[in-house]
Amino acid sequence: MMNQQIYASIITIGDELLIGQTIDTNSAWMAQELNKIGVWVKRRVAVGDKREDIWQALDEESEHAQIILLTGGLGPTADDITKPLLCDYFGGKMIMDENVLQHVTAIFRKLNRPMIDRNIKQAEVPDVCTVLMNKRGTAPGMLFRKGNCIYVSMPGVPHEMKGLMQDKVLPLLQKDFHLPFILHRTLLTAGVGESFLADKINEWEIALPAHIKLAYLPNYGMVRLRLTSTGNDEKKLSQELDEQFTELQQQVAEHMVINEDITLEEALGKLLLSKNQTMATAESCSGGYIAHLLTSIPGSSVYFKGTVVAYAYDVKEDVLGVNHETLEVKGAVSEETVREMLTGLLNTTTADYGIATSGVMGPGGGTTDKPVGTVWVAVGTREKAIAKKLYFRFDRLKNIELTAAHAMLLLYRFIKGDNLN
Repeated sequence: MMNQQIYASIITIGDELLIGQTIDTNSAWMAQELNKIGVWVKRRVAVGDKREDIWQALDEESEHAQIILLTGGLGPTADDITKPLLCDYFGGKMIMDENVLQHVTAIFRKLNRPMIDRNIKQAEVPDVCTVLMNKRGTAPGMLFRKGNCIYVSMPGVPHEMKGLMQDKVLPLLQKDFHLPFILHRTLLTAGVGESFLADKINEWEIALPAHIKLAYLPNYGMVRLRLTSTGNDEKKLSQELDEQFTELQQQVAEHMVINEDITLEEALGKLLLSKNQTMATAESCSGGYIAHLLTSIPGSSVYFKGTVVAYAYDVKEDVLGVNHETLEVKGAVSEETVREMLTGLLNTTTADYGIATSGVMGPGGGTTDKPVGTVWVAVGTREKAIAKKLYFRFDRLKNIELTAAHAMLLLYRFIKGDNLN
């Protein structure tokens, strides 16, 4: 049987999404998980807590997709209108679900908190839905069928939504639909622009089979290249994709950093583990952000020793041993300072490698010779170190993120033995 291409639409609900108070991470995660099982997300729509807007979104998305996933609006307060709206939309009436009520009651008993009417109403559901028990919260998921479409409503709390998707929704979709295989291969390049890469591999890209597509995913000095193939024969697809991916790696060999679809912090951790070596960080302008990224990886305690957030001059001097004269003459944002920070870090810890950062993140603090976005990074060992001056032109948060990314990339390439001149 030929597998049909199945499309999904994701509707995220809440005024907080439209005014930017809450960043929508749900739809990105859901799209990734759907793609893994062979479902393409055709559209992502955000609507506010307005009945007619949600109703219209349901009507419109059912014209584009067979699967409509909704998150948000299932809480116990007056602005959570999704559940009664869905009851009307699918022509049902609200009933008390005893299993959900028992679940909600057990949660409040465990927390030793009293239940009020609003909490009890969480167990009310439309009688035309299939209830999806939410093990991680009080608001159940709800599944509806209408025409050729499946509609699933889930809480907007990411932790609860992910639990429902993994435990209930994804297995159900795989059972309901004959899904094609969607396979990817991804690599990361650095130090080369998207346009240059496109010119370099243009002839190879044109010659790709019709069912294999190449995507360019640029991100400030780094470009991910992703090959995607869709079809019904997983083994054949995988073999073809591996062959093309091998050729792509050869095409961009001088610029390639990682031939896996993983983050820089994961790649750095894997490299350190493979060498049975460790690292630490001394962070000024990045304020511990590099350490945060590294420690977000499970098992990072094996290779990450820790960090010193040396923001002030006296911490740089007293903890890392930076010379007072260096700071006075050269300034905190200088090659000399980051080199001394790195030396002090490696003298203070047992780490094999280190990263040191110092810069001007903005919006203030810049000077004529050191404008906002100027960053010095040093990486290395006790025997050898290199320092590099970087320039970023964005706001404070983005400058911090870019400092972290480029610092980890610099250390990764240093450990690999790449030519960094």
